[in-house]
Amino acid sequence: MPGHFEPLPGGGAAVALDEVEISIIRSLAVQLLELIGPGPAENAPDDPLAELFAEGPSEPPSDPVLRRLFPDAYSGPDVAAGSPEEAEEQRAHSAEFRRFTENDLRAGKRENALAVIRSLDALTTAGDGGAVLKLSPGESEQWLRALNDLRLAIGARLDVVEEEDTDLLYRLPDEDPRKPMVMAYLWLGGLQETLVETLMP
Repeated sequence: MPGHFEPLPGGGAAVALDEVEISIIRSLAVQLLELIGPGPAENAPDDPLAELFAEGPSEPPSDPVLRRLFPDAYSGPDVAAGSPEEAEEQRAHSAEFRRFTENDLRAGKRENALAVIRSLDALTTAGDGGAVLKLSPGESEQWLRALNDLRLAIGARLDVVEEEDTDLLYRLPDEDPRKPMVMAYLWLGGLQETLVETLMP
């Protein structure tokens, strides 16, 4: 079980984490929460209908990590290859789609990151500081989505776009300042892959 998820009888998954691993995942989840930011209801706590009727932004985020987490709905090579009029139309469609969906997407990503933090905070560590994390099937799915978001965020910081970019990360020298981030990216990828396997029928 060390370093990878294993299925639990009856559903769910378990993984043994040491104190450092617990701290790293928790810290990354907190940073993700801070990056995503509060929801509309948190900005206007006295208005219970604020979140229900709040419209999201219509422009893509300026931060490259947030752009990776909340990409345009209508983009890609087909859009870029079209005429200026077609490109403008696709931008308008993307803006409209973002306006009505981004708040919900952000809320879902916040809830997944919070689920990770709560489950780590609920762990009872042994004398060596390690613990076995046991997740229900529902918690496993939240963890899977959160791990994906964390990898997307780190990948954006590392300029990982294609599979070939990941291959280059393996060859970074130890003195490269990006090395700790690369190690976290690859480690989270291993966790994500084994968690996917536990959820497969």
